[in-house]
Amino acid sequence: MISIIAFTLLLVAGSGFFFYNILKIRSNIRLGRDINRTDQSGERWKTMTLVALGQKKMFARPVPALLHLALYSAFVITQIELIEIIVDGLTGNHRIFKDALGGFYTFIVSFIEILSVLALVATVAFLARRNMLKLPRLNMKELAGWPTKDANLILIMEIVLVACIFTMNGADEAMYNIGHSHYAEGTGSFGFAISSFLGEKVFGGIDVSTLHTLERIGWWGHILMVFAFLNYLPYSKHFHILLAFPNTYYSNLEKKGKFTNMESVTAEVKLMLDPTADPYAAPADPNAVPQRFGAKDVTDLTWKNLLDAYTCTECGRCTSSCPANITGKQLSPRKIMMDTRDRLTEVGDNIRKHGKDYSDGKSLLGDYISEEEIWACTSCNACVQECPVNIDPLSIIVDLRRYLVMEESKMPTELTGMLTNIENNGAPWQFSQNDRLNWANED
Repeated sequence: MISIIAFTLLLVAGSGFFFYNILKIRSNIRLGRDINRTDQSGERWKTMTLVALGQKKMFARPVPALLHLALYSAFVITQIELIEIIVDGLTGNHRIFKDALGGFYTFIVSFIEILSVLALVATVAFLARRNMLKLPRLNMKELAGWPTKDANLILIMEIVLVACIFTMNGADEAMYNIGHSHYAEGTGSFGFAISSFLGEKVFGGIDVSTLHTLERIGWWGHILMVFAFLNYLPYSKHFHILLAFPNTYYSNLEKKGKFTNMESVTAEVKLMLDPTADPYAAPADPNAVPQRFGAKDVTDLTWKNLLDAYTCTECGRCTSSCPANITGKQLSPRKIMMDTRDRLTEVGDNIRKHGKDYSDGKSLLGDYISEEEIWACTSCNACVQECPVNIDPLSIIVDLRRYLVMEESKMPTELTGMLTNIENNGAPWQFSQNDRLNWANED
């Protein structure tokens, strides 16, 4: 009974704190401007299935893709065993589904154990890639400090989790072999693919009381690591495990390179081109007039931009493919997303603490992202193409630029002449419209 009460309290507290953090992140994302991403539902389901579930874009780089697939598959399939552990914890039973499922139960647990071994291999490989091989994209300056510790910590937690699984199953197998398992009286073997071997080779010969203690350490360690991992996710880049699915569903389905026009600006241009329009007439839709042209802070971005920020895996594929970054410019698309997430978290915390009208005097542009970074972007969409979960850093960069140009009248000197020519001559060149065809008159 004490065990059931302790487990129930752990379940309620762990789940409650997780959903509390989920609601905080949801409220942060809702600070963004509205954008309609509910069209083409069939195409959206297809995109989510291929990109999030099928990890289609990961396989552009096969080696890390296969390693990630091992971790991903283990994470998904292991939840089946987690269901049994929760039921056992609430009822005081042990392997409650074994009798009902019979041989299929043995197959499922064996499959989970095989995946866990593959996940362990992948985890060690990822730790080596980060800390021994020191892959350039995993050791850039924006990852210094907490981001690197975050990546290593989650991998270490994975190793502990796998160790708990095999300690639980292996010790239980050894007890079953000598007739002291919690599952049933009498001797036998569970027949699990890995722990049947471990039970004999690793735990064989250990006295019953020690085996019982080891099995309980594995069982409780497993569930404690699950809840620790669950409640760590909202503070970690690994939140993409959950957010990859909605983020890919709400992907931008337009052709890459198609820029968005602000409705208010488009309406103003049409008004100027219409000789019968009344320039002093009130706008048909008062809400069409934006509070700001472009984006200065996270609240000026769309909710999808903010969802992108929370979904960022910090894998660095965007930055390693960015021509500006490759040639030594300050721009790193990964840093753009990390800065957006950090600033959004700060703004959300300030609102919850001080109220929605509170201002800390800071903004995304200037305090987090510099003008030099956003003007280094070539708008080539390489970052958008490479992202394994369809994040769009370019849309954030474009909105930050739009604010600088339309509200601050700030731009690189290289662009000033071109924009002046467009304004005066209707073209980037320094020739009047009447002189455009003069080249045809040359002999």
